[in-house]
Amino acid sequence: MKLIPIPAFNDNYIWMLHDERRALVVDPGDAQPVLAALARDGLTLESILVTHHHGDHTGGVEVLRQNTGAQVYGPAAERMPEPLQRLGDGDTITPLGLRFEVLLVPGHTAGHIAYWGQIPDADPVLFCGDTLFSAGCGRLFEGTPGQMLASLTRLAALPEATRVCCAHEYTLGSLRFALAVEPDNTDLQAYQAHARTLRQQLLPTLPSSIGLEKAVNPFLRTHLPKVVHAVQQIDPNADDPVAVFAALRTWKDKF
Repeated sequence: MKLIPIPAFNDNYIWMLHDERRALVVDPGDAQPVLAALARDGLTLESILVTHHHGDHTGGVEVLRQNTGAQVYGPAAERMPEPLQRLGDGDTITPLGLRFEVLLVPGHTAGHIAYWGQIPDADPVLFCGDTLFSAGCGRLFEGTPGQMLASLTRLAALPEATRVCCAHEYTLGSLRFALAVEPDNTDLQAYQAHARTLRQQLLPTLPSSIGLEKAVNPFLRTHLPKVVHAVQQIDPNADDPVAVFAALRTWKDKF
C-alpha cells in the first residue's frame, strides 16, 4: 500500500492510499489534484473518507463521486454532501479490504471523526483531519476545550508507530509555538531542524507518528509539570487539566 499526500490549496493535504490499482482518498477539498493523480498512476478511486464538514475537506467530493462512482464515508452528525455512509464512534469500514476504526474526536467541529487503519506489513495509519497537527492541534470552532483534550488524549493512546496523516502542512508554525512552550526540549529542537530541511526541499513534513507527537506536541503534553508551569506563566488561573489545555490553546491562538 502506498501512502501519498496530494497538495491542495495553500497548505492542505488530500491523503491517498492505493495498491497500484485501487485507491481511497481522505478529505478531498479539491477534485482536480485527485483526478490528476488517478490518471497519472492509472488508479481507480473506490472510496472517499471525510473527517468533518469544512469546505476545504469536502469541496471535491461531488465531482469525484460523479467521475468515479466512489463510495463516500463521513461523520454521522455533520452536514455532508449526500449520498454517503454516515459513521459514528466505534464503527468499522473496510475500504480496499483494509480495516478502519472510526473515532469520534470532537473539538475542531462538533462531529469530527478520525479513521485509524491497520495496514498489512506496514505501520497503522491515522487520518485525523484537523484534530491533530504535527506539534499542534486544530482551533476550537465548535467544540469545547474539554472535548478537544479528551479527543487528543484518545489519539495519543494509539500505538506509537501509527503514522499521523494530518490535513494541513502547519508543522513549522506549530513548532515555533511548541518551542515557546518548551524551549529546552531537545526532541523539539531536532524535529524543527529536520522539518526545515524537508520544507527547504519542498517535501512534506508528514506523516508524523504518535510516538513523535507525544515527544514534541505541547497539546499532548499538558499533563507534564514543565508544560503546566509554562502555561501558568501566561494564565495563573489554569489550575486543572482542562483549564491548562484551554489556556494553551488560547496562547496559541494569539501567538
